[in-house]
Amino acid sequence: MKNINNLVEKIIQNLTEQNQTITFAESCTGGRIAAAFTAISGASEILDGSCVTYSNDIKHLWLGVENEVLDKYGAVSSQCVSQMLQGIQRLAGADYAIAVSGIAGPTGGTELKPVGTVYIGFQTPFSQEVFHCNFSGPREAIQEQSTIFAIEKLAEILNI
Repeated sequence: MKNINNLVEKIIQNLTEQNQTITFAESCTGGRIAAAFTAISGASEILDGSCVTYSNDIKHLWLGVENEVLDKYGAVSSQCVSQMLQGIQRLAGADYAIAVSGIAGPTGGTELKPVGTVYIGFQTPFSQEVFHCNFSGPREAIQEQSTIFAIEKLAEILNI
């Protein structure tokens, strides 16, 4: 994770220089993305807070994910992650947001959404994009791959 720490440090420096902020709405990563940021000095300049929204009820209550979206598409869907992004950005008033929802396993997978299915979304001042990822390995590996993907993709979005 050393390279990830360097990348997070560069992201923090970039957002600080731009006077911009970031927030996170995490489900299957359980706060790992926020932890990667708060492990680096200077994170308080760009991160006011984030949410771990594990249950559908909390996704709905805290982030405003519509029950219809949860019922029709499920929590592990681009539609849910899109609404998680909108909700956390509204809640935190941040310039950038990352939202993650997936199935880390070993249980919870289905034929249509096997263990390792993760949706990772990014809200910027200009656009929103949600990625459908398929990771493999045990629970911790899927959580780590999700965290690394989110950080690396954010760096790419910021041209770092």
